[in-house]
Amino acid sequence: MTKFGIYIVLTLAAASNAWCQQRPMQSLYMFDPLLVNPAYAGSQVQLSATGIYRNQWVNFPGAPKTFTATAHSGFRKARVGVGLIAAHDEIGIHNENALYGVYSYKIPLNRFDKSSVISFGIQGGFNNLRSNYNLLNEKQPDKYGVLSDLIWNFGAGIYYRSKKMWAGFSVPQILNNEILTAETAFSSLASQYRYYYLMGGSTFEVAPKVKIIPSTLIRIQEKAPVSFDINTMIVLSDVVGLGASYRLNDSVIGLFELQLNENFHVGYAYDVTTSDIRLYSNGTHEIMINYRIKIAKIHTGLECPSYW
Repeated sequence: MTKFGIYIVLTLAAASNAWCQQRPMQSLYMFDPLLVNPAYAGSQVQLSATGIYRNQWVNFPGAPKTFTATAHSGFRKARVGVGLIAAHDEIGIHNENALYGVYSYKIPLNRFDKSSVISFGIQGGFNNLRSNYNLLNEKQPDKYGVLSDLIWNFGAGIYYRSKKMWAGFSVPQILNNEILTAETAFSSLASQYRYYYLMGGSTFEVAPKVKIIPSTLIRIQEKAPVSFDINTMIVLSDVVGLGASYRLNDSVIGLFELQLNENFHVGYAYDVTTSDIRLYSNGTHEIMINYRIKIAKIHTGLECPSYW
């Protein structure tokens, strides 16, 4: 890392009063809503496993790199959803590993229309945060050395879906836990801050085999400005999706998604940064792979909602 890179990373960390990125930013969350709302668990009925890798601000020293993996499935005739969320996040000298278990319960709103469902979800798990101050000067180890902290947390959400629309509200981490830091380097103790997510979207079939899917995600973080994404996808023959997003004061994003077969989907996003960081980076790359399969003993006779 260059001195400039270290300075920027530490400045960002101090400004947010935290030693690691407060919730990893992602652009392909619409293909894996479990990342932001535990009530989504089991919504696809069949077993669904997704991995997303994000390389943020390419060529920027100490920039964030994030990998997330989720797996979830419906049980008891899809009334119950169970899943796991795992994540690894790096920024500068700090990294974080997280593991959460997820549970949801679904209530049909219309006995004649089983696609109209409201779901309630909870999640619980831990974040392991690690800061290696020795990397700031490898020739002279830092007096703080390596700091590590294990933090437990839980969250909840509510999610509604039908054939044409969806909406949700969630608080993935409810506790504002304090985080172990080199306190003498900065005047205040860092904390996890609570996030609130509002999400929604709808599907319009504008022509045979052509759909338009607008959606949004609003992020409300305590002690930070409100942020939101506005997304639009055009889907052709339920196979190819092309779209774009605008993230307030941050980036313009190109989106691509392809259904390879009934089991595999892949996705890609490229963020064009609109803030001053664009002067020092080559944008952000994000890739996704999703695998879905029906398990005979669990999902036989159940209809899986349309992927789109």
